[in-house]
Amino acid sequence: MSAETTAQPAEQEGASVPREQLLRIASMNVNGIRAAYKRGMAEWLAPRDVDVLCLQEVRAPDAIARDLLGEQEWEIHHQEAEAKGRAGVLTAVRRGAHGGTLSPEARREGLGDGLNDSGRWVEDDLRLPDGSLLTLVSAYVHSGEVETPKQVDKYAFLEAMLTRLPELAQKADHVLVVGDLNVGHTELDIKNWKGNVKNSGFLPEERAYFDRFFGDLGYVDVARRLAGEVPGPYTWWSYRGKAFDTDAGWRIDYHMATPALAERAVRAVVDRAESYDTRVSDHAALVVDYRL
Repeated sequence: MSAETTAQPAEQEGASVPREQLLRIASMNVNGIRAAYKRGMAEWLAPRDVDVLCLQEVRAPDAIARDLLGEQEWEIHHQEAEAKGRAGVLTAVRRGAHGGTLSPEARREGLGDGLNDSGRWVEDDLRLPDGSLLTLVSAYVHSGEVETPKQVDKYAFLEAMLTRLPELAQKADHVLVVGDLNVGHTELDIKNWKGNVKNSGFLPEERAYFDRFFGDLGYVDVARRLAGEVPGPYTWWSYRGKAFDTDAGWRIDYHMATPALAERAVRAVVDRAESYDTRVSDHAALVVDYRL
């Protein structure tokens, strides 16, 4: 995977800020961390100089995830799914990054009682070098399936997010929700959107939740703000057919930030693999630099 290959790099003035003044946060659905490491995840991650790494669909026991990432290098918060080999989300803060000030002060798991949210939502409170508090969330929304219990679970999860997002914004200086949210918000977010208007991931009812996230709740779609009104840049391509080769992708992986943090974002890059056979996952990492 080429760290600088992207369907559409997104930058603002200030992208030349010195590296030591930036907080680099990467999010990726790895589609099974063991499989991702066999496909070269370590080779992608080693030179990427990430301060905070958030993963979804870890799909591995906690001990294995920690062993692969390396606990000597990362402070890891991992929530396994109750169902073996399914879901799983984690955050990993690089030890010593920015003088060690990022070490999590508090950690929480889950969105609420009665939800099917096992392995889908973890929160970390991080103290930034300027003293402000950042609540970071790694999230994995259900993929859903129309007219099945999977879709019911998806709507329940999105509904719970409507409650939780304002709560987080009231308690922290900054909030950042990253991960595979499994919805393309607008027609710019799916290459073949016309053929998917009746499919989970692009249903009007699902997209309406994102209208609220980025509307009355006040959160900002960081990658979209930086990229502008252009197709993509996509973050997921099916393994089937020629989807990757033709860039017939979906933009379903997000950095969703409160406004003051979004204003600090200076660069967003989708680490799209150079070729189909060098892919680490069916998703690519979304990496964003924020001014400290």
